[in-house]
Amino acid sequence: MRRIAISVAASTMTLSLAACGALGAASGSEASPTKGDDITVGVLMPEETNTRYEEFDYPIIKAKVEELTDKKGKTVYANGKADAKKQASQMQTMIDDKVDVILLDAVDSHAIASTVKKAKDAGIPVIAYDRLAEGPIDAYVSFDNELVGEVQGRSLIESLGSGIDTSDKIVMINGSPSDPNAGQFKAGAMSELNGKVTIAKTYDVDGWSPETAASDMTKAVAAIGKGNIAAVYSANDAMAGAAIKAMEDAGMTEIPPITGQDAELSAVQRIVAGEQYMSVYKPYPGEAEAAAEMAVMKIQGKSIQFDALATDSVDSPTNRDIPAQLVQVVALTKANIKSTVVKDGIYSVKDICTAAYESACQAAGLK
Repeated sequence: MRRIAISVAASTMTLSLAACGALGAASGSEASPTKGDDITVGVLMPEETNTRYEEFDYPIIKAKVEELTDKKGKTVYANGKADAKKQASQMQTMIDDKVDVILLDAVDSHAIASTVKKAKDAGIPVIAYDRLAEGPIDAYVSFDNELVGEVQGRSLIESLGSGIDTSDKIVMINGSPSDPNAGQFKAGAMSELNGKVTIAKTYDVDGWSPETAASDMTKAVAAIGKGNIAAVYSANDAMAGAAIKAMEDAGMTEIPPITGQDAELSAVQRIVAGEQYMSVYKPYPGEAEAAAEMAVMKIQGKSIQFDALATDSVDSPTNRDIPAQLVQVVALTKANIKSTVVKDGIYSVKDICTAAYESACQAAGLK
């Protein structure tokens, strides 16, 4: 099995492989084996800047819970809107309302730990979703986050072609220091970029703010020079869009290759138009459905089914051997839009190929 160790400091997050012990070794409340289909799953998402949470993750989770419980189970939803205190209050409300299990995508993985402990004390299992929260988490469902960074870094190197030189200057716009995933993305990217290019400027963006990313990109252009930036590493699509706008506003007529993540519709359109080099497509149905299954299996006491879902193991700064499922990712480029986001029903060709992108879509073979 695979074990991922996640440290408090984003810059020191590491990936390691090791043999895992029994999946039941993780701390957490034991679900009652007599719980039936009439269950309530609390779902906490972190922010609204990234459109995936409202448009994909939660609706998929909700539908899967209904399917698994013969429509007797329900979900209650709250979005922290990038405010750690707000999310803690939302989670406390769910604890007070005695939901059966909580799926938590933390705004701040460290700050939420005490509230996770309160849920455990109340007998409510907590499954970390997408971001690994601290505290007595019962399980974790996410993507292989270091692999995400590796895919981004590798794609950036490929974008520079055979003429790549170690003196090529790269700007790095990383995710939020309070998000443990951001450190893994960065570490994965650096494993591909180290020794191949020069990291001229690097920024860690609090709250994944596109506004901050735009400001940082503006500073980078002023410091490095308009014609001296070979490529830009952006940890997600929202910041990539902001960085592109900042470069255009700075008078750059040729936008260098830039990465992204999350396959947002606007990013897919930028990729079709050649404005953004790539994004990382994370198959949300796989992650969301796995989380819903783990939540239902956990609270219904179906340990065999639960263990079959949790074939990986992760360590957080506070707990070890947390059962986990890590979903694989895909580098999304102009060449595979049809076989990824279109095939999976994330977007239709009509969604992507609006009037502004009609000619670009025809050139890309999207019909």
